[in-house]
Amino acid sequence: MYRTNTCGELRLSDAGKEVTLAGWVQRTRKMGGMTFVDLRDRYGITQLVFNEADNAELCGEANKLGREYCIQVKGIVNERQSKNSKIPTGDIEIIVKELNVLSSSETPPFTIEDNTDGGDDLRMKYRYLDLRREAVRKNMELRHRMTILIRNFLDAADFMEVETPILIGSTPEGARDFVVPSRMNPGQFYALPQSPQTLKQLLMVAGFDRYFQIAKCFRDEDLRADRQPEFTQIDCEMSFVDQEDVINLFEEMARHLFREIRGIELPKLEQMKWHDAMKRFGSDKPDLRFGMEFVELMDDLKGTGSFSVFNEAAYIGGIVVSGCADYSRKQLNELTDFVKRPQVGAQGLVFIKYNADGTIKSSIDKFYTEDQLLKVKETTGAKDGDLVLILSGDNVRKTQVQLCSLRLEMGDRLGLRDKNVFKCLWIVDFPLFEWSDEEQRLMATHHPFTMPNPDDIKLLDEHPEQVRAKAYDFVCNGIEVGGGSLRIHDTQLQEKMFEVLGFTPESAKAQFGFLMNAFKYGAPPHAGLAFGLDRFVSIMAGLDSIRDCIAFPKNNSGRDVMLDAPSFIDQKQLDELEIKLDLKA
Repeated sequence: MYRTNTCGELRLSDAGKEVTLAGWVQRTRKMGGMTFVDLRDRYGITQLVFNEADNAELCGEANKLGREYCIQVKGIVNERQSKNSKIPTGDIEIIVKELNVLSSSETPPFTIEDNTDGGDDLRMKYRYLDLRREAVRKNMELRHRMTILIRNFLDAADFMEVETPILIGSTPEGARDFVVPSRMNPGQFYALPQSPQTLKQLLMVAGFDRYFQIAKCFRDEDLRADRQPEFTQIDCEMSFVDQEDVINLFEEMARHLFREIRGIELPKLEQMKWHDAMKRFGSDKPDLRFGMEFVELMDDLKGTGSFSVFNEAAYIGGIVVSGCADYSRKQLNELTDFVKRPQVGAQGLVFIKYNADGTIKSSIDKFYTEDQLLKVKETTGAKDGDLVLILSGDNVRKTQVQLCSLRLEMGDRLGLRDKNVFKCLWIVDFPLFEWSDEEQRLMATHHPFTMPNPDDIKLLDEHPEQVRAKAYDFVCNGIEVGGGSLRIHDTQLQEKMFEVLGFTPESAKAQFGFLMNAFKYGAPPHAGLAFGLDRFVSIMAGLDSIRDCIAFPKNNSGRDVMLDAPSFIDQKQLDELEIKLDLKA
């Protein structure tokens, strides 16, 4: 056998044993007539010792070893004189009697250590080397453990794991589809699923009752830290349940994961209405690890002074930043530059300093009296020593989102977003529709199969924008980790949804006829939820990006720099597919 033990399991109690180890050379050190080699595998590091006085030839071979050589050694476990308390195997070493080089290695392009000298692009190009680093491997081990815990939890709750197809028809679900040409059906295309949404609903019609899948999903959209073109969902669906049934079960699953992974007991989670979340935090995924809730200041500042920006605003809101009245002009200018960035889009920033000595300094001093600024202090609940930051605009929702960006920036600057603190909640009562500036029409906030709140169905014809959805999102630390809804199971109501969304009966039948037909055969009431596995793992691991918990991720341009994909295909393949390229210059 190649090894009798791993590089992470030998202890002082094994002293005297003859063992065989295999792994990669982490580093070598020559000290006098001794050569020390740190041997690494997935399980840890063990120190090897080669003694020139005992075997000069063997020691000479050890001196030729380079970093990342794959080797096998046989030797005797020995107590170390100079112990290393930083690693579990630090009390022992292996006195090597035999060395076998299994595979030599070129000098790696970066150091295979936690604090590596490799940049993101270089590490992604050589991802198979990056995965050897303990820090990265631990993320993958955490992902594996969470997946097993989830499977076992759902299995115990009578869920059945069912695989659904990857090659499906294109259906609009909010993002662009990735499409795959069909050689056997020239001119026609499959789509890769954005989610198994319609398929899991069909499983409910089929009577499967409780379904789950660790599902690959694909969306052709612009990328960011928590997005990849392909990602993994913990996809679930249940029959004969209401909203509270779903929330209670998956809250318990989340509680189970936090208990097992982080040793944390989650309390009973708050359910916050979407409208309240937007009013208090400007976000449908609020970070509750710190305060700075929004305070609306329309009554205090609009029409009460000569500042035209406020007098013309549709929304004026502020946040109180405790103890920051001593912010310098430079710091305030940095914040102004931050809110003016295209990603935020505000026109400017107003500040009021309520100094510790009771004086007031503000960027709107000349437009408002001191009494008026003291009224703002009273409204916001600011104290001496606090800083109030204010944004305004002619679009309420847009300005709230901008103020949310400022709030999160202040949370980061003040160290209030501790990755070892977890604040989770449910957001409920979403609007069923939202307006799309790009499409110039109402779009489904979640997807077209979401059940309207029964109390609001009467509004579908005249005021669809006021209709609430029976939908719910699971939010943790300002990140939407999962979401779902009750589904429409009535054919007539589903047809009405398509009508409001602008589908003609013909286009709805062409894209969703299979689902509409299925509903005619006794469809049960059903609901579902999907967690983003990548996001969930990244939160548990305290990562800034989901890329670090995906084995082979894409970069921000959607490219796999290791495989050099996507790439051009040769003309023969295009001819077989009957595709002719006409690329824009």
